[in-house]
Amino acid sequence: MKYFIVDAFTNRPFGGNPAGVVLLDTDTFPKNELMLRIAAELRYSETAFIKRHSAQEFTIRYFTPTAEVELCGHATIASFFLLHQKGLASGKCLCHTLAGDLNIETGKLVMMQMARPRIVATLAKTEEIYRALGVKSYTPALPVQVVYAGLPDIMLPLPDVATLQSLQPDMEAIKEITKRHEAVSIHPFAFSNDGYTAHVRDFAPLYDIPEESATGTANASLTYYLQQCGCLGAEAECAFLQGEAMGRPSVVATRIYPDGNLFVGGTAAIVAEGILCHE
Repeated sequence: MKYFIVDAFTNRPFGGNPAGVVLLDTDTFPKNELMLRIAAELRYSETAFIKRHSAQEFTIRYFTPTAEVELCGHATIASFFLLHQKGLASGKCLCHTLAGDLNIETGKLVMMQMARPRIVATLAKTEEIYRALGVKSYTPALPVQVVYAGLPDIMLPLPDVATLQSLQPDMEAIKEITKRHEAVSIHPFAFSNDGYTAHVRDFAPLYDIPEESATGTANASLTYYLQQCGCLGAEAECAFLQGEAMGRPSVVATRIYPDGNLFVGGTAAIVAEGILCHE
């Protein structure tokens, strides 16, 4: 099997959010245990395993170092950028995932259609969530909600970008909070006047991801959340800046339509490739 390291949501190596990408050389997926071991060996937040049916149809499964997840936005962008660059995918593609079938547009930019978004829950008691990020006292003007766009994430508004960048996350507390609310991550954000829709960070220690530099699914959820809160129109394009605190600034693009269709995307850079040797 060939493997690749691909940085998503950036146009240069060593930026954005890195993902492992494995191109399968058989018609069947390896055993789950093997894919989990490969993901743990590559040590990225997610590794995508791709089965190619044709130039327009693929199945992808996603593994963190500790578990399989239904969907990973940045690993999908990385995968289809790689497939397009290698001449294995072209035009509009169909991607089968555990979260459902997704439409992908390949080219210089890769844009993927997300699962139908929805508000999962509105959280009434928010003090402990803010405390888990080192924010002692803040009453947000917008609700704290669990939002789903392929994965459930907690949307957490903050007063300004300075507060966002100075967070002091308690990973054990975040683990407990996300586990209790059946969420993958806490996704804090703050508005700015610098041309970006918002600056964001993402913490998912429950899945062995202390912080991510670019998160496609969570930013898709944030787009839907902002639309539902009246911060966006019925049709909107967004650009979220993430990864600043990690020294890996990333720009995640999203588009949302009046019918609820939601796309997330960007570009990517191939950093390395090799051959996986295993029994």
